[in-house]
Amino acid sequence: MKYSKATNYALHTMLYLAAAAPNKPVGVQQLAEHQDVSPTYLSKILTKLVKAGMIESASGANGGYRLRRNWEHISFLDIIHAIEGTASLFDCSLDHGPECLVQRVVLEAEAKMESHLRDQTLARLVSEQKIGR
Repeated sequence: MKYSKATNYALHTMLYLAAAAPNKPVGVQQLAEHQDVSPTYLSKILTKLVKAGMIESASGANGGYRLRRNWEHISFLDIIHAIEGTASLFDCSLDHGPECLVQRVVLEAEAKMESHLRDQTLARLVSEQKIGR
């Protein structure tokens, strides 16, 4: 399985915001430098996260991006859906209908993967990160 670089940056950005200072705005430049990515590219990703209601932007001298309330409940799946959308990863191109055995197996696997990603919350990962330090 593979997901886009944008999703990778979004996951790392969200974890960084949660671990560093969930209530304090962090500038796009700092977020971009932390991941060695273009601020322009990261801004596009941050816009999607804002639209999804996961982060908010604050303007001004002390502006930047910070997590929204109840960030502890945001899951990896929420972040992935914000960037990639919710379409299935697999769609059988043959016209077998719902009885397609290949599609059934792959969709069951996808459901299990989504369940696992739904269980991985930012709060859980932040606590694991702090324990590992």
